[in-house]
Amino acid sequence: MSSLLGLSPLLGLALLAFSIAMCVHVVRTHRELYWVFIILIVQPIGALIYFLAIFLPEFTRGTAAQKMRKAARETLDPQREYREASKAVEDAPTVANRARLAVAAASLGRHAEAERLYAEALQGMYADDPQLLLGRANALVELNRATEALPLLAALDGQSKVRAPQTAMAMGRAYAQLGRHAGAEPLLRLAADQMPGFEGMARYAVFLAQTGRKDEAREALAEIDKRLAKTHSHFRKEARGWRDLAATAVG
Repeated sequence: MSSLLGLSPLLGLALLAFSIAMCVHVVRTHRELYWVFIILIVQPIGALIYFLAIFLPEFTRGTAAQKMRKAARETLDPQREYREASKAVEDAPTVANRARLAVAAASLGRHAEAERLYAEALQGMYADDPQLLLGRANALVELNRATEALPLLAALDGQSKVRAPQTAMAMGRAYAQLGRHAGAEPLLRLAADQMPGFEGMARYAVFLAQTGRKDEAREALAEIDKRLAKTHSHFRKEARGWRDLAATAVG
């Protein structure tokens, strides 16, 4: 504590708060309690050592940090994952590698390629795989082949007693594409309410706008804007993409 006395009061308080925060992290993550003594007795050096040795490596391995790094890589080199997935399929054309390449292809708008890859993967013991079924169904919807997508979604829907929001969204989009608006509306609303992120909300806003419910579509867009303002900057690019999709439809 005495090492803080020569510092300005404001900086001293900031360093004390930093030390306390590191102590809280020690307790919450069930670290060895000797770290608390090191942090408190040797301030602020002890807290800095803990931050560099324990906190920072743990944070950079966390899920949020991984998502941030992935978002940064995709921004700088959007085709990197596609290239790496293509090489993986060349080296070993397994179902897992084909599925990875299909996801990468779809993210780049190459839906015909994605649909083909999913169809190739849906064979043998993987013929009923839910991720592959949903991936192919989404690709078919993107290709305006909703009639082909619906049997896949029906098979997927039959695998669970509770309809997944991702399945509901794909089925709702297929119904809307076929002009079956009464069936599409509750499915897309369910997806908007239950799916994380912004895609479900954006798809529902598009549906509302395309079916002449512009006032409701504007309300949905306003809700997207409200949530977008609270979204971390690392995830705003993707979020803004869905927001722009909804805004274009609303006009």
